[in-house]
Amino acid sequence: MTAADDAPARPTAAARKPQSPAAAAAARAEVPPRPGLPVVAIVGRPNVGKSTLVNRIIGRREAIVEERPGVTRDRKEVEAEWNGRAFTLVDTGGWLARGSELDEKVSRQSEQAIASADAILLVVDATTGATEDDDRVARILRGATAPVLVVANKVDGESREHLVWDLLRLGLGDPHPVSALHGRGTGDLLDAVVDALPDEVDDAPGDGPGTDGPPVADADGAVAVAIVGRPNVGKSTLFNRLIGEERAVVHDLAGTTRDSVDTVVETDAGPLRFVDTAGMRRRARTSEGAEYYSLVRALQSVDTADVALLVIDATEGITHQDQRLAERVDAAGCPVVLLLNKWERLDAEARKHVTDDVARRLAFVGEAPVLKISALTGKGVDRLLPTLAGTISQYRRRVPTRRVNEVIGAAQAAQPAPHGARVLYATQGATDPPTFTLFTNKDLAPTYLRYLERTLRDAFDLHQTAVKIRVRRRS
Repeated sequence: MTAADDAPARPTAAARKPQSPAAAAAARAEVPPRPGLPVVAIVGRPNVGKSTLVNRIIGRREAIVEERPGVTRDRKEVEAEWNGRAFTLVDTGGWLARGSELDEKVSRQSEQAIASADAILLVVDATTGATEDDDRVARILRGATAPVLVVANKVDGESREHLVWDLLRLGLGDPHPVSALHGRGTGDLLDAVVDALPDEVDDAPGDGPGTDGPPVADADGAVAVAIVGRPNVGKSTLFNRLIGEERAVVHDLAGTTRDSVDTVVETDAGPLRFVDTAGMRRRARTSEGAEYYSLVRALQSVDTADVALLVIDATEGITHQDQRLAERVDAAGCPVVLLLNKWERLDAEARKHVTDDVARRLAFVGEAPVLKISALTGKGVDRLLPTLAGTISQYRRRVPTRRVNEVIGAAQAAQPAPHGARVLYATQGATDPPTFTLFTNKDLAPTYLRYLERTLRDAFDLHQTAVKIRVRRRS
């Protein structure tokens, strides 16, 4: 198999799953909001600055922003806080009364956010005034049960403050002039948001923010499951089926998903955090705008995931890009489950060809589970959760030190290392993935390390997860 020139080299087992400061920061940034927090939905027509306002409120670039309409499509939820009051902030795509099928699906996402919100921010571009589309959104919001605040965005200075009064005709109260880009007026807006939220309900002692107990988001123990693959292979369709609602916009246009969207689902295997990512393709075909940042977010999701679901379009077979993505997931060190989607469209001959193709072109992922599914109809998806349970069990498996040394000792007796090298002592230092430390008298040859890794996998049933081997030479 030949990897593409820009694909990262496959590291050794000892070098997998790096935890750089940047990766750690990304992991912290992507923690979803705690359940039970009040919800603030940010809505409006396209390109009025909704995502810029989200980034301003939370203080980091979480939502993808570009100076053209239609960048945001899915609902994205993040936790925000102002003056000690935490709330869930929901970024939505631009609402359009008329448009393509994709526009209608994006608009429905906004309507769902409105229906579940405790407070709503209608963002309007003050420099253009209230448009016909703004009026249509306002008519919907006048019937909402939650309080609505009109945000007059792009009021960058006092010379523009007179523009906000045109927005009174929306019939939703006095507008709040802000500049999401520069931060002007956002503090006053957040004061009004906090005042509009329902009164806080005291949680049980130790369960809520500001108590001695840990935050729910840090204590839920959810396993992060990233859904990755090329554009238009069915990732969002699978995501919606797994979480039981239409959270991600699904369309046959490649590249519909722009940002990573996640939802925690309670299962028999425990809480699972499914993360829908943007389709990843060759960097040479990735623009420098929203598509570039979509790729960055998708790669961050892979790097911080516990398990990756690599979705492959079975009707196209195993493409060169599928190979490169599998290498990227394998390099991250997390277990991978291969999902051959759209399986129902293949005849018997095509199915045999794809099955052989997986064994031949994706052999480097080891004994990764391979499931034949249809995300659209749900056929075969019921086998995914039991497979994930087994993979997660191996990912978190801990082996007693005595058993590790017994297996290593038997392996050395059966096949001694060259040049008098030997393992003096072995132990499992960590899980997620299983990490074994070998204390040796000399350096071990790479071929012998691979032999010991295979032995450990066979002995402790670790075929579906990455295994790290660390060698420490004693003087």
